[in-house]
Amino acid sequence: MAFSLGVGTTPFGATGTTSTPSFGFGTSTPSTGGFGTQAKTTAATGFSFGAPAATTASGFSFGGAPASSASTGFSFGGAPASTATTGFSFGGANTGTSAFAGGSAFPSFGTGLGGTSTSTSAFGFGGAQQTNPLQAQQPQQATSNLENIASAVTLPQIYGDERDAIIAKWNQLQAAWGTGKGIYNPRGSVEFTPDNPYCRFKAVGYNRLPKTKNEDGLVSLFIKKPEAEVRANQQQIVDTLFVIFGSKPQLSVCVEGIKKLPDNLTEFVIYILERPASGPARRIPSNETTNFLNGQLIQLKSKLVVENIVPKMGFTEQALKEYLDTPQEGIHPFLWEQAKLDNPDADSLVPVPMIGFKALHQRLKHQEQQTQAHQQRLDLIAEDLESLQQKQVNMLAKLEEYKRKHIQLSHRLLQVVVKQEISRKMGYSIQAEEEQLRVQLEKIQLELNHPTQFKGRLNELMSQIRMQNHLAGTRADVSYQMDPSLQQEIKHLLKQQQEGLKHLVNIIKEDAQDIQLMEQNLEASPFSQR
Repeated sequence: MAFSLGVGTTPFGATGTTSTPSFGFGTSTPSTGGFGTQAKTTAATGFSFGAPAATTASGFSFGGAPASSASTGFSFGGAPASTATTGFSFGGANTGTSAFAGGSAFPSFGTGLGGTSTSTSAFGFGGAQQTNPLQAQQPQQATSNLENIASAVTLPQIYGDERDAIIAKWNQLQAAWGTGKGIYNPRGSVEFTPDNPYCRFKAVGYNRLPKTKNEDGLVSLFIKKPEAEVRANQQQIVDTLFVIFGSKPQLSVCVEGIKKLPDNLTEFVIYILERPASGPARRIPSNETTNFLNGQLIQLKSKLVVENIVPKMGFTEQALKEYLDTPQEGIHPFLWEQAKLDNPDADSLVPVPMIGFKALHQRLKHQEQQTQAHQQRLDLIAEDLESLQQKQVNMLAKLEEYKRKHIQLSHRLLQVVVKQEISRKMGYSIQAEEEQLRVQLEKIQLELNHPTQFKGRLNELMSQIRMQNHLAGTRADVSYQMDPSLQQEIKHLLKQQQEGLKHLVNIIKEDAQDIQLMEQNLEASPFSQR
């Protein structure tokens, strides 16, 4: 079955040799990458930081690259066994032999990371590099490693007797655990890693699909410093990056966001804004910025303690379909199909394999970090709501005050208008309209003062109100309401008091009988007669 262990909130990252989160925060553990697994040979990095990888790595195996084919980093597509890399590669050579290579929807990420690239970015770098010749040997190495694992867990040939069966069981236990060394003949052994096909500690979680595009130009720098220190030195970091980019006046380094990560890491998201002499400003694409920064990795490590560089980019529908249609290495097809069926939101989430405890632990740490970030955000929202509620109360009070002042000013204005009208009409005879108004007012006054009309009813209501107040003040009976549980407790206490009084009465009676008996004995004794 598929285990949903939360949703990662970061984009798909590239794999690396260091132990980093398994769900797309940049690098990954040797057991698995952000969305894929490593090959079965030694763990090589998807980000080789300028040096070609000598061993097979499959950090993000999006496509049908078989175990015998050599792929690097983010490899989307079914490159044949003789192909050195695929079109969508972090650190691979863009040879145009893949289904996505050469002008496809997937640009080449990190072509300056040990692969080849013929494009020239706005930073003035480019040029083709030689493909690693050792990659031609990687398919044979992967196939041989799988055969060695199978020999170690099924039929090791060491002693030629029943001891080989015991060693086979021990190798099976190590392979299921995903660690240890298995000996299959006197001259050979194989290392068991969590991504071997016999490892049992595997699960599938879900990551959020990135929504950013290559045109957005977002690039994540993972700095080995606390978030507070990075925020305090943000301007210095921007100035250093500006110098690394050549101090060109048409380029500006803009900070998109700063995010705290586990293991004392901080994600520093930037984009480069180019302002040409003519035309509108534009953002440098993410892949071009990433390629240039990887070429300057030595300066970034020495000056800014940057551990990894990841472009924040989305994916095409075709690449995502190939990824979902191809079970990841080390994951059983049934488990992969069940994970796709259990996906709570197929439009926003994608299944991600987690192989080994290390990957699970990294994911757990990132989820805890994200939960803390959400809690902090909720606390800020609660504070804002409380402040808004207090402001609302103050505004309502002011509104009532302003209403009262408005009524007062209206009365004062009416009085002024009356006085002004009186002074204006002074010396003039009463007009017909005024006479009609006086008659209407007198009629209204008579209706109000009539005993059976409004005044009489008002007097009756006033008398009833006074009577009710007098009765309420003289009423002696008061009703109480008590909780049923409290009543039971009081009954229990009264019952205990009653039993105690009965016991005390019995003791007094017994003592009285004893005293009476003592008096009788004293009267009957000879001493009392003397």
